[in-house]
Amino acid sequence: MGTTQLESVPEPKYWHLKTVLSESLDSDFSVGEILPNERDLAARFGVARATLRQALEQLELEGRLQRRRGVGTTVAPPRVGVAVGTEQHAWPGAAGDAWQPVDSTTEAPPAAVALETGTQEPVHTVRRTRMTHGQPVAAELLYVPESSVPDLSAIDAPSGPARARAVLRELQRLELEGQESAVELGSARADDAKQLDRLPGSPVLVVTTRFIAEGRTAALSVATYRADTCRLTFGDSGGVEIHEGPERRAS
Repeated sequence: MGTTQLESVPEPKYWHLKTVLSESLDSDFSVGEILPNERDLAARFGVARATLRQALEQLELEGRLQRRRGVGTTVAPPRVGVAVGTEQHAWPGAAGDAWQPVDSTTEAPPAAVALETGTQEPVHTVRRTRMTHGQPVAAELLYVPESSVPDLSAIDAPSGPARARAVLRELQRLELEGQESAVELGSARADDAKQLDRLPGSPVLVVTTRFIAEGRTAALSVATYRADTCRLTFGDSGGVEIHEGPERRAS
């Protein structure tokens, strides 16, 4: 990335700098590469450090950069495409599922979950995480009523990832009749923020999915995606796609 002087433009200088930096990220840097320090970048572009910071903050907001304490500013990996509105259905944990099980506990359902599932019976709460390029991009809470997995044995897998896998395995014994998903913009709660390596209150995409079997909600997934690393995709491709390449096209 050579020395570049910004020309006089009608738009704010930091916004024009953001565009120039974005083009440079596509051509001169690879995913995970650390950018030069602010002093060197400001000198290369002939701008004040305050202007540079504004441009870097905007690129971070758009998901092009990641700032990590003790590391510096790095080029962010491609956004994860969250597929919604697809016609292909599969239980969580089925072949090709990229989520990693973390733990599973049994507890009374939260009020919102009881409303969605239509029952007050205890639920198995399976915690899972999604990673790409070594970074967390999503966290999921999967609520499974006890009646959906009646043959689950606590003796075989008492806790941890093994317990989570056991719940998912038993769930797949049911015939999946369909699933319904809803997406909304939210703010990261403290526990989500910790898992996603973000600050509490950071923007997130919350994808809620009802898995239907035997005419009822057999499982309810609440997946929280980092809004700075994810985008929505529509169509019938199914699954969650990783979009390679530097371009951020609208789906």
